[in-house]
Amino acid sequence: MKFGATYEEYLRVEQDKYLGQCSRVEYKRLKKVLKKCRVGRSLQADGTNGDEQQQGNDEYSDDCECNSCTLCDEMFFTELNKEASEIAGCFRSRVQRLLHLHVPSGIQRYIWRFRQCFIDDQQIMVQEGRMLLNYVTMNAIAIRKILKKYDKIHGSVSGRDFKSKMQTEHIELLQSPWLIELGAFHLNCDDSDTDELGAGGFFKNGFFKNFSCDLTGAQPLLTMTISETLKYEYSLTCPICLETLFNPYALSCGHLFCKACACGAASVYIFQGVKSAPLDAKCPVCRAVGVFGRAVHMTELELLLKRRDKDYWRQRLHEERTTMVKQSKEYWDSQAMLSLGI
Repeated sequence: MKFGATYEEYLRVEQDKYLGQCSRVEYKRLKKVLKKCRVGRSLQADGTNGDEQQQGNDEYSDDCECNSCTLCDEMFFTELNKEASEIAGCFRSRVQRLLHLHVPSGIQRYIWRFRQCFIDDQQIMVQEGRMLLNYVTMNAIAIRKILKKYDKIHGSVSGRDFKSKMQTEHIELLQSPWLIELGAFHLNCDDSDTDELGAGGFFKNGFFKNFSCDLTGAQPLLTMTISETLKYEYSLTCPICLETLFNPYALSCGHLFCKACACGAASVYIFQGVKSAPLDAKCPVCRAVGVFGRAVHMTELELLLKRRDKDYWRQRLHEERTTMVKQSKEYWDSQAMLSLGI
């Protein structure tokens, strides 16, 4: 079955049921735009006069006078950029809500434990997580394929350039830190005792095989397998200290760092937090500006790494606390000296 038919079937069965209010890639409509564009190019290549070309292309008659396809590009990429941004926003908000339920804090933690005495929400959360994974991967593949088709029809690299632009604007779906959090969430569920409780083998249906976490190799990795030919690996090594991530944070550019390393790179104290970084602070990897203010604390990834290597986690926790105490002393000593005018 071709991807177009698979995608339409997915929309009919799953998205209408679970994600009716979420945005999606209008794959079929974008393909029609490209089809008209291809027809117009073929007619022009055959030397068809302007009237015949107008009849074949309707309002797209001026689309394809050159490889740049100005009008086609304006319609195609503007719409695709809008859809990708909306999908990324929808995915982010839904994952945030799901993880907030899985790792509650404060009084919500006690309410959650009390609720679990009467209702088992674990299966519901895992099912929603599976649905969100399908949502983001299906739309990401749709974008990937439609951009590849665009470049094939036009003989250009505009589609590839647009993909790079998506990464720059932080709307590349498969590079989202929220996808890493979702993968960590499923691995945490798989590690828990609840996998023995799945009625009808719900937790044993092979879904968790999509994710794996290896901390024993030369480079710690979180792997997400979408299909036999499509696999993504996410490094769990901090680019600054070159150790396995501890208390991980994702900057809005998508790069992951230990909290202490991110604070050090932004010239702020650990106890002040990553988000207190100055507005002109740059990502140590990509040098993007203003990426600290919307940093995300990767709570599910933190829980996963803590469970997988408890000794390493204790060691790093001790080191971070020692550093925090030292920094706090330096900070308050400097504040005292300033107040005394020394």
